[in-house]
Amino acid sequence: MNNSERNPIKRTRRPQDLATRVHFWVVIILGTIMSADLVLILLELQWLNAFLTLTIMSVILAPVILGERLPVKVPAEMQLVALIFMFAALFLGEIRSYYDRFWWWDIALHTSSGLLLGILGFLLVYVLNESRNIEVHMRPRFVAMFAFLFAVAIGTLWEIFEFTMDKSFGMRMQKPMLGDPSGLTDSMWDLIVDTLGAFAISSLGWWYMRRGTASFIESWIQKFIERNPRLFKHPAEN
Repeated sequence: MNNSERNPIKRTRRPQDLATRVHFWVVIILGTIMSADLVLILLELQWLNAFLTLTIMSVILAPVILGERLPVKVPAEMQLVALIFMFAALFLGEIRSYYDRFWWWDIALHTSSGLLLGILGFLLVYVLNESRNIEVHMRPRFVAMFAFLFAVAIGTLWEIFEFTMDKSFGMRMQKPMLGDPSGLTDSMWDLIVDTLGAFAISSLGWWYMRRGTASFIESWIQKFIERNPRLFKHPAEN
């Protein structure tokens, strides 16, 4: 009996790619930053911020701690982009008040969210279609349009959520701008940059699909498919 037969775990273990290693170290760095800040927050008796920081840390660390036990396996590239966005939006934006320090912070994040939601829209088309050969069933312009409308719809629902929380609980999720304390201007700019971000990523995806050229979007989606084959079985295979 050889070593691979005696140790099946070692036989099936896959080497980590660059994205996985980068994701791991980014989690360590961000976790260290938030842990140090948490100590200061506790010393200042900021209990709400302490709770939010612990929540953010838990969400960021969960994929690393749980690993393969999660029901859906998300590629390291997607995890990396998502955790950086979450760190920038929740920790730096809300807890460290970057929204107030830098007027462009909210605009930059909403533009980024449009891009990320557009990518998620492309992925959802693959999941809903339950096929590896989606280009056979759906035209590139339909896939791009779905991704665009999905991103804009989620962005709109988020603005409704912000408005509801502000009016119902007196929060400041809608950031008042100079000359408009109501937050309407902030909401409109958020929707505009959400739309621009969604349009950019949808146009890029459409262009690559029309040319038949591989893109990072397809690469990420292909990795997601490979790690979650049960989500993409054709009905005839069940």
